[in-house]
Amino acid sequence: MKSNILVIGGTGKTGRKVVERLQKLDQNVRVGSRNATPAFDWKNHSTWSRAMEGIDKMYVTFQPDLAVPGALDAIEALTKQARESGVKKIVLLSGKGEKEAELCEQVVINSGIDHTIVRASWFNQNFSESFFLDPILAGHVALPKAEVEVPYVDTDDIADVVVEALVDDKHNGHIYALTGPKLLTFGDVVNEIAIATGREIQFTLITLSAYSKMLEEANVPADYIWLINYLFTEVLDAKGNNVVTKDIEKVLGRKPKDFSAYVHETAATGVWNVTSEQHA
Repeated sequence: MKSNILVIGGTGKTGRKVVERLQKLDQNVRVGSRNATPAFDWKNHSTWSRAMEGIDKMYVTFQPDLAVPGALDAIEALTKQARESGVKKIVLLSGKGEKEAELCEQVVINSGIDHTIVRASWFNQNFSESFFLDPILAGHVALPKAEVEVPYVDTDDIADVVVEALVDDKHNGHIYALTGPKLLTFGDVVNEIAIATGREIQFTLITLSAYSKMLEEANVPADYIWLINYLFTEVLDAKGNNVVTKDIEKVLGRKPKDFSAYVHETAATGVWNVTSEQHA
């Protein structure tokens, strides 16, 4: 059955893939972003009602993360608007093991609107589409907590689960925790990328304060720096966060994408190739 679906964050890492998949399924898709028509701007509540007009279902992503200060207020206001606009279902992207994000989940769960919560582990794509990319290109990745093992998940798998949750009501009321099939340290990640690209990429353990300072000097936005500090202190090595789950298999009937497959696919795109300008 065809639905009118709003994808908030429809140009982001998971959102754009959700949009593509929904369009292939012949759903009516509206991209929720500041540059879309009608526009959706998290910081301008007056844009929300128009963006939700005639919408049956929504996929909601909040940047940079539901754990950051201000996210809870935003999700409360968004959910209220969704009720007023007659939205029948919300699929919310959340973070695995983030207590602050779980407060936002509760707002959606208790809203009276049908819902599915998708809690994702750290994305594979953080190393090709986010602030871990520049250090990889520079050939020197310096990060805290070198010993922590993370079950990285691919945004292709997240998008497939989200679409399944949007189009099939059997997922209503469920919370899915999405991970990849194996645990990797930061050193493992850098080593896999180095082998796949044939490049020398060094990994160094540094303190969290030194890393935060480095991000500030690189003009990384303050809310991202807050998030990194939060993730490294509260989330990465929290109990249960280094557990591989079977939820992708449960929802999709197939295994999640292995990190090695992501690395080989991404290396083939050339995104990790160093140009002559970067050498200079």
